[in-house]
Amino acid sequence: MPKLKSQPTLKDFQQYITEMEIERGFDQQSARDKCLLMGEEVGELFKAVRKAEGLAIDQHSKFENLSGELADIFIYLCAIANRYEVNLEEAFRQKEIINEKRVWKQAE
Repeated sequence: MPKLKSQPTLKDFQQYITEMEIERGFDQQSARDKCLLMGEEVGELFKAVRKAEGLAIDQHSKFENLSGELADIFIYLCAIANRYEVNLEEAFRQKEIINEKRVWKQAE
């Protein structure tokens, strides 16, 4: 059983997901498979947000709580990044360098 450090870095999470997938037999799923599965989880997150916001939802809808759905999406995000050998922390930092230079304004 893989163990996650008590104060893990993003790289630690990615390594944990790699080990967890091997242990649970999910390591043979393709990036496409993971994207489709993550898409389902995003839908469940939307339902959880609807519930949290007091909007009407189908009483038979299946989803966890908001934090559980976010965790599921994070797991799939790490798994997809791992399939392409993307270091998410490094990718985040590089993307923020680009984003800091952007100028944001409200649509008219």
